[in-house]
Amino acid sequence: MFIIAYIPLPIGTLTILVIDLGTDIMPAVSLLFEEPEGDIMRQMPRDTKHDHIVSRRLIGMVFGQIGVIQIVGAFYTYFVVMAESGFWPQRLLGLRDTWGVRGLNDIEDAYGQEWAFAQRRVLEYTCQTAFFMAIVMMQWSNLIICKSRYNSIIQQRMMNPVLTWALMFETLLMAFFIYCPGMDKGLRIYPIRWSWWFAPLPFVFLIFVYEELRKLMVRWYPNSFLKHETVY
Repeated sequence: MFIIAYIPLPIGTLTILVIDLGTDIMPAVSLLFEEPEGDIMRQMPRDTKHDHIVSRRLIGMVFGQIGVIQIVGAFYTYFVVMAESGFWPQRLLGLRDTWGVRGLNDIEDAYGQEWAFAQRRVLEYTCQTAFFMAIVMMQWSNLIICKSRYNSIIQQRMMNPVLTWALMFETLLMAFFIYCPGMDKGLRIYPIRWSWWFAPLPFVFLIFVYEELRKLMVRWYPNSFLKHETVY
């Protein structure tokens, strides 16, 4: 989107590092403590010659299904913040080059208000913070759906205390990065309005509902195309 649609940068390098090296580590480790699925002995063993750890089906789920929902939710939050600040999506298209010019202090938003370079930078970093917040929130659902391959959350249950702690840790760490004074100077993470936390919530629930329905169909039709292409 940054390269093709020429919009201001939705997420920065430092913010990506905060996700990869901060909020994502503990939730990923917590899956090591997850109890095995109840019907694990009824499943065929993995074919080591064809079922690789990173398989076509895994890539399809990550980039073709769950990842698509996550990126749509993150961009929706980004555009909400921009729109509430005066820059409607159509106004952002093609704005990348002039947005980053330090000497331009009269770029107009959709309402005719002029934005100086320093103001635009603050708005850009605020949008990147909201993008970061949206990704972490959607990782809540992503972590829960990764607890099992077949079982519903009702069957699997939330009986992993390490995972529960990891969810709390991830959320508190995110809030610390967003609202701790000084983060705007070091990591370019700016405080955001509490109302913006509601923007990604529909996508948080969508990921969970989508995966629960997929697992339900796989359990109902164990020899279906859906199981063959989505269970990894």
